[in-house]
Amino acid sequence: MSGKSKRSKSSSRWLQRQQRDYFVRQAHAKGHVSRAHYKLLQIDQKYRLIKAQSRVLELGAAPGGWTNYLEDKVSKGLLIAVDPLAITAGARTVVIQGLAGDREVDEQITAALENRPLDLVLSDMAPNISGIRAVDQARTMDLADVALQACHRWMKPGGALALKAFQGDGLDAWVNGLRKVFAKAVLTKPKASRPDSREVFVVAQGYKASESRG
Repeated sequence: MSGKSKRSKSSSRWLQRQQRDYFVRQAHAKGHVSRAHYKLLQIDQKYRLIKAQSRVLELGAAPGGWTNYLEDKVSKGLLIAVDPLAITAGARTVVIQGLAGDREVDEQITAALENRPLDLVLSDMAPNISGIRAVDQARTMDLADVALQACHRWMKPGGALALKAFQGDGLDAWVNGLRKVFAKAVLTKPKASRPDSREVFVVAQGYKASESRG
């Protein structure tokens, strides 16, 4: 069988799954950018992360599924959305095009904050999948470290972090380490995350700035 035929069958299965997916259909019906809207909605409903006055840094924002939700919630605060790809965002959102963790991107974030700290760091970042599970998991944990470093650099005491991760080597140890710099850290899987996916979300609240920064 040719590679093209394999890709065609894989694409067909993906399309069929998308058509059957309740949250995909809801996103289309409600005019949301993507089904990711519902993942953040469900996490926010459970942990009450986002308030009208929140100052939020969103990493891995493209195409804008979370950004869309955040713009409705953060009416009096600040939203900074970062991604190397195009982000669907409103005029009030500070969009920074580039890779989170790069020096130029960090400088733009610092300028946008105007010496006022963050309440929340969100990350929906994921690596380009190689198909080698150990490699992909290591890259995912590297991205988790990028999000954590953003907390160390810009977050106020008591702030929160929520990020996408994948079940696998290193995750439990990383979350245990997170509990040294946050009052609590848990793994959660919203209903909008497909049951057959290794995708989970880490939610940490009560940032201990003085301890983490020494």
